[in-house]
Order: sequence, then C-alpha cells, then structure tokens
Amino acid sequence: MHVKGKVCVVTGAASGIGEAVARAYAEAGARGVVVADLKTSREKLAKVAGDIDGLPITADVGLEEDIKALIAAAEDKYGPVDVFFSNAGLSRKGQETASDADWEVSWRVHVMSHVFAARALVPGMLARGSGYLLNTASAAGLLASLNSMPYGVTKNAAVALAEHLAIQYGDRGIRVSVLCPQSVQTGMTTPGPSAARVDGVLQPPDVARMVIEAMEEERFLILSHPQVAEYMQRKASNRDRWLAGMRRLRDKIYGGPQSI
Repeated sequence: MHVKGKVCVVTGAASGIGEAVARAYAEAGARGVVVADLKTSREKLAKVAGDIDGLPITADVGLEEDIKALIAAAEDKYGPVDVFFSNAGLSRKGQETASDADWEVSWRVHVMSHVFAARALVPGMLARGSGYLLNTASAAGLLASLNSMPYGVTKNAAVALAEHLAIQYGDRGIRVSVLCPQSVQTGMTTPGPSAARVDGVLQPPDVARMVIEAMEEERFLILSHPQVAEYMQRKASNRDRWLAGMRRLRDKIYGGPQSI
C-alpha cells in the first residue's frame, strides 16, 4: 500500500519512531495524519501535528474507550481510517518478580491496544475491502528481553497477535505488518549496558523509511536490523543451543542472572 491519499493514525507519535513515521506519512502525501500520545506529551504532540498539518489527539492506548475516541476523531476529521500504526510502548524492568501493575500496564499497552484497534477498525476495513494494520512489537518479541520479562513476554504476544490478524484477514483486503526493531534512539533508550545495542543504534527517521518501504511491499515482518533474521534462524534450528547462548550473552552484558 502507498500512503498517498490515505488517512493514517499513529499512536506514540509525540517522539521517537511514532513521530518519525507520522512525518514520513505526511511527506509521502497522506490525506490526513492523526497523531496520538499521552496527555503528558501534549506539547510535543501539538508540535508534531503543527509541523505536518495533522490532528493531535491525546489518548491512553491501554484504554479501549480512548482508542474508540481516537478513531472517531480521525473519522470525523478525515473519513475512514486506512492505516493504523499502533506504535505506543513502554518498558518496565524486572523478571517474574515485577509488580502486578507493571505486568498489567505492559499487557494493556503492548497487546490489548492492538486488540482494541482491530476491534474498532476491522469491520469497516472488511466492508471497504482494504486497510492496513501496522503494529510495533520488538526484536525482543521474536527473541527475548534479557532485563525485562514483562517487556519480552508481551512483545512476543504482540507478534503472535499480528500473525493471527494476518491469517484471518490477509486474503480479505486487510494488510498487516509488525515492526520488530532492535535498538533505536528514542525516549526508551536509557544509559547503561544493553543487549539490544549489540548491533548498533538506529535513528527514528531510518526506521520510518523502512516502514514506508515495507508497506509498499506489503511485507509482514519489518526488521530494523537484518541480523535479527539470523538470530531467529538459530533459535528455530536449535532452541537449547540458542537458550545457552542467550545465557552467555546475559552474563556478558549484565554480569549474571537478572532477578530485579
């Protein structure tokens, strides 16, 4: 799908990958770009919207009523949504001992936000015979997250969800892609050791260009770092060997088992 003339919604759009993709959609000739983020990012969101002549909407993507209101606002302004880039994310450190609240918010933002968007958009897209659901997961969703079990588990679920959507609707006019980046310089990039940075850190505009290209090809899996494809093959070919290698990587990066 080419985004020229399309109505696009981007969540997590006040900064990082979301902002870069929103700007790329506008540059590519989208008929309307709706940018959404939390109320705490209102000023940054307004700046992005002003730069691209888009519509800023504050929303908590972990709440279904906010997703419904976001889509309704987009439709009131521009008409039916053609592209929904469900991109918002967060990071909560820790393993199984992470708090229930951290597990819950990770689940709602990384998984249920995509469910809420699909519930609201799929019927109309099926009726029109076209639409594009683009969800951000992570390379951790294909592999693992060494310092955050809530992040890695919910991002794995996000990949599985995108696969289900593609299976159910891929032959009915709805295109589905899942973005699985390794390290990208965003507000979630923190100082200190990180397994995600072993293959380098990209800038958000670089990822935005990859997104546009992948959408034009209607490619399901979008990888920012090509090395991830090789890691996936290693994981699939010998899971025990891959797990042992991940333990060695954990020790090298973080200095031993992580129990925080």
